Amino acid sequence: MQQQMQSNQMQQQNIMPQPPTIITGKDQFYISDMLSWNLLAMKKAHFFAQQCTDPEIKMALEQTGQMHQRHYQQIISHLQNPNQPSQSQLQ
Repeated sequence: MQQQMQSNQMQQQNIMPQPPTIITGKDQFYISDMLSWNLLAMKKAHFFAQQCTDPEIKMALEQTGQMHQRHYQQIISHLQNPNQPSQSQLQ
């Protein structure tokens, strides 16, 4: 029990107040994966929405595709302006 409390205290002390100024290779691969996953999900949602005949399902697929597009664009904006807060953080 005492070890768990010490572990929790160590984790709380290691909280970073802001992101680091460098991106490691592992970070870069993860960011690349996030971009790829969102782009693929956006394309698939758009494709299946075009194939769908049920208007409710079609609308849900289009909204899903738009959500993934927003996520993709947010990631890109964070990479382009790493020191500026995004629009969602300002609201």
